[in-house]
Amino acid sequence: MIKLKGYFTKGELALWLSSSALAIVSFCIFDRTNYLNLAASLTGITSLIFCAKGNPFGQVLMIFFSVLYGIISYKVAYYGEMITYLGMTAPMAVFSLISWLKNPYGGNRSEVKVNRIGKKEIPLIILFTAAVTVLFYFILRYFGTANLITSTVSVTTSFAAAYLTFRRSPFFALAYALNDIVLIVLWTAASITDISCISVVMCFIAFLANDIYGFISWLKMGKRQLSENC
Repeated sequence: MIKLKGYFTKGELALWLSSSALAIVSFCIFDRTNYLNLAASLTGITSLIFCAKGNPFGQVLMIFFSVLYGIISYKVAYYGEMITYLGMTAPMAVFSLISWLKNPYGGNRSEVKVNRIGKKEIPLIILFTAAVTVLFYFILRYFGTANLITSTVSVTTSFAAAYLTFRRSPFFALAYALNDIVLIVLWTAASITDISCISVVMCFIAFLANDIYGFISWLKMGKRQLSENC
């Protein structure tokens, strides 16, 4: 069981509360009907604050978010997002959950052991990411995906982020931050014809703030773990 009292810092609680408030307020202003959007936003935001702590529970929530987001994406013909999150992000979150549970720091299952990617692995990551990008481009074009190029770039950043999450690298949060920027552009385009999509845009703005914090948090966590083991 996670003892929540005292687990999060005041800054982390402020980030979670302000992000959640942004999601709720934007939903009330621009949407009011698609409660699935709100549920996905709050689930994703909560997932990110746990992931920033290196807590495997964040991956559990990411699985649920991926399913909800996949359904939302299907409704606006963003098939790339649907396929990416249901066919890649959700399964990778399962693998990441297993990886994080198998690699606790100091026996503490609420904190994963931070890993460092070796130089020899970087070309492999680039190769896999490029292959997935090319493959998905043709898949998404076949299905007539809206905003094809932006959707393809989203696949690129999503795959890189999912892989780095599985490998327990701090740079997974930075990759997700890049993905957030792509998704802000993608859903802004969708909001031109459907104003309710603005609530999704606000959601990914909140995600961006949380992922940037997650990257900083993981860098600090890695340094602390390294110093404690010296």
